[in-house]
Amino acid sequence: MNLPMPVAVGIWIVLGLALLLLVLTGRRRIAARTRHLVPRPPEVPGADGELGALRLGPLEATYVSSTLAGDWLARVGTHGLGDRSAAEVTVLDGGIVVDRDGNPPLLVPAATLFDVGTAPGMAGKYVGGDGLVVLTWSVPSDGETDATLLDTGLRPRYTADRARLVEAASSLITPSTPSTKDTK
Repeated sequence: MNLPMPVAVGIWIVLGLALLLLVLTGRRRIAARTRHLVPRPPEVPGADGELGALRLGPLEATYVSSTLAGDWLARVGTHGLGDRSAAEVTVLDGGIVVDRDGNPPLLVPAATLFDVGTAPGMAGKYVGGDGLVVLTWSVPSDGETDATLLDTGLRPRYTADRARLVEAASSLITPSTPSTKDTK
């Protein structure tokens, strides 16, 4: 069956708009589901040196997403934490700064970092092996929402940077930091 060109184009446009509407509806539902579970992450201080000395970086990476700790399929959609983007990761004495394209920078304060490891994938991104660096940290309470444990996935652009990032981030964890087993 041959349709006239304007009819065929019209059908493709309607299908495209329907798919776009489905995607946007799904994103809104994810954000609404997690809005009351996850407080707003702390802001990165504007003054240079406020987070202490540089330990590593900036490294080129992909910010994969943040999920509820232990459930790597429960993507957090609020506060831009579920949006994959190119990023630069910097490890400082006071924490880890993930400068994401299209979203505000994310600060993982050193005092809230519980665990650092690697994983093959999370929340829609599977890379195999131990391709992702996963930071387990607690988003501090913002006064309205209780503190929440998150897993944040980062994929360094260069393989050699993965071990360097794990080592630098792990050095921020102090013995006084409770383990994730104590907070779940």
